[in-house]
Amino acid sequence: MDEIDQSILIQLQENARISMTELGKKIGLSTPATNERVKKLEDKKVIQGYRAVIDPEKLDKNITAFILFDTKQGGKFKDFCQEQSVVVECHRLAGQFSYLVKVVTESVKMLEEFIDATLHFGEPTTLLKLSSVVEYKPITK
Repeated sequence: MDEIDQSILIQLQENARISMTELGKKIGLSTPATNERVKKLEDKKVIQGYRAVIDPEKLDKNITAFILFDTKQGGKFKDFCQEQSVVVECHRLAGQFSYLVKVVTESVKMLEEFIDATLHFGEPTTLLKLSSVVEYKPITK
């Protein structure tokens, strides 16, 4: 991966809806050359997809919590998390805890219901988000 590929990745992480023409202007390549570079990055799975970033609060989901679990029921716990609509991320960890789960919900009551439903997997440690200092930064080499 060269500097041009890195520039493409930075630009797309900042605005994935940028046109190939505009992207080409920013990185100094023609539109067809830019298209080819982006396609190669997609084919190599460096670019895994494109998504809209949604503000949960605009959907009345004002509670974001990070919950740490120490569980010996990995497979069952993964299946449980995949079925829960309030779970937006679930990560397997090394160290003291087995999983980190990000939950976004409308109310503390719904968070409590989720936590109660997880108790048979192990004891959760819950951290409530107050604000975000760094919410998103492009990944660079």
